[in-house]
Amino acid sequence: MTASLSAQDQIAAFLADAIPEKILAFKFSPAIQRRIEVLVEKKKEGAIMSEEKDELERYLAYDLLIGLAKARAVKHLENQ
Repeated sequence: MTASLSAQDQIAAFLADAIPEKILAFKFSPAIQRRIEVLVEKKKEGAIMSEEKDELERYLAYDLLIGLAKARAVKHLENQ
C-alpha cells in the first residue's frame, strides 16, 4: 500500500500543479455520489457483493487521490 500511496501522491501533485482551480472545483456527479452512498449502505448492512465491494474500493481510492490533489492545489495557490 505504501507504493500505491506514493504513486497517488505523485499523481495528485502533478494534477494540483497543472490545474489547481479545476482540481479544487471537482466533485463527483450526483449519480456517482448516489452510487457511493448505496454501496456504503450495503457495506454497513453486510449485504454488499464482491463486485460492489471492488467498485466501492475504487471510488474510495479515487476520493483519496482527489483529496490529496485538492490539498496540494490549495498549497500551490497559496505559494503563487
